[in-house]
Amino acid sequence: MVNGDTQTIAHVGYPTSIFKSPLVDNPRFVKQCVSAAVVPLGVKADGPAGFSPDADGRSTIVCSTLRSLTHKTAYRLIDRFGGPKGGEGMNRPRFLAAGALAAALSLNVAVALATDTVNIPCVCELSGAGAVAGTNFHDGAHLAVEEINAAGGILGKTIEMTDMDTQTDPMTSRALVQKAIDSGAYAIMGTIYSGSTIVNMMVAQKAGVPQFTGAEAPNITQKHNPFIFRTSSGAEKGVPALTSYFKDQLKARKIAISWVNNDFGKGGHDVFLAQMKKAGIEVVADVPSEEGQADFSADVSKIKQSGAQAVFVYLNEEEDARFLKEARKQGLKATLVGEVTLTGQKVIDLAGGAAEGAVAHVGLATSAPIPSIENFVAKFKKHYGRDTDHNGIKGYIGVYAIKYATELNGKFDRKALADKLHGLTLDVAKYPNMLLTTSWDANGELSRESFITEVKDGKQVVTGTVPAN
Repeated sequence: MVNGDTQTIAHVGYPTSIFKSPLVDNPRFVKQCVSAAVVPLGVKADGPAGFSPDADGRSTIVCSTLRSLTHKTAYRLIDRFGGPKGGEGMNRPRFLAAGALAAALSLNVAVALATDTVNIPCVCELSGAGAVAGTNFHDGAHLAVEEINAAGGILGKTIEMTDMDTQTDPMTSRALVQKAIDSGAYAIMGTIYSGSTIVNMMVAQKAGVPQFTGAEAPNITQKHNPFIFRTSSGAEKGVPALTSYFKDQLKARKIAISWVNNDFGKGGHDVFLAQMKKAGIEVVADVPSEEGQADFSADVSKIKQSGAQAVFVYLNEEEDARFLKEARKQGLKATLVGEVTLTGQKVIDLAGGAAEGAVAHVGLATSAPIPSIENFVAKFKKHYGRDTDHNGIKGYIGVYAIKYATELNGKFDRKALADKLHGLTLDVAKYPNMLLTTSWDANGELSRESFITEVKDGKQVVTGTVPAN
């Protein structure tokens, strides 16, 4: 009798075509009015840890989830684990039903372990203000997935990556991270925007699911969340790399800052002010703007009137382009210097000639004259028919970090994955798809060498290298 109270018994083994117990036991359950059902679950004998082959090598038992090749073998196993003795009487199906509740509770775990795939969802900003960054991150991650699967997967499992669009909305991202967890995620790729990551990473932390983010606000790795990992350096590492550039190369004594008033912008803004105070450089104009702001005429005018010798521009990609255009329109003479986004190819494409001469420190540079990065850029363009920016690299190396750390563990275990990454260094000589030697500290903060870049002739050009810090 099957109804809403029916309990499930998973018959685990391979191939399922040889299974007799569903044909034998289910009719008996009906006859005896037992609300239970045997369901075939295909798992090879040399499959996941936790399953051990029987004498014939074709089937297994795990937890309280029953398996057998025939109903007779099933009854022998029940006897061995404390079931009723004797022949195949009426009590045996009832004994099966007694264990069905525990079997049902363990079934989801068994299914997750038994499949030939590993679930790594991409929770990304595919629309809204963060679509440029999110799409590049998404495409880089999928490129890595395709490569890994073509090479045999991770420990023999194929990566399954589903896409979840946050629409660049923090609360939507939170709901989607929960959805990813409910789907059995081994790890989660995303999000990119700091405001979203700060909200949704608590959900992943509570569930114990490792999360790989492209967000750069300092407080993301200052909350002692053992399951959050960056795929690029945070602002607290990136912004200080520009201090010597302002002081020693530009010899600037008066500086302005134009920043976006969101979690990403606030984090960089606060680090920048502290660095300028430490360097003895006066900030003569502190100009916030809103996410998605279209008109920067008043912002540029205020900076122009301040007498600043240089401007630190800390905005998202589309706002960067609008600021650069307005600066060119108003004839702003100050050197424009940014962190991460200002010299990205998308900004260059949007700003056109107004981007010429802009300078930025970047944790990842698609223009770096490094063979591993040049190879990645070429593969990305061949695959998608367009160039990418640093976000494409973030997504790519995030997936490979999951692969390498899992293989070092030799098993699929969320907590073990997080534990392995803390304090881990992946040397590019041994792990080439990391593109650069990469390390994570106890908080999931990332460290590797970075670059000073400048826009020349419509392209991002690397002009200097900053050692890992």
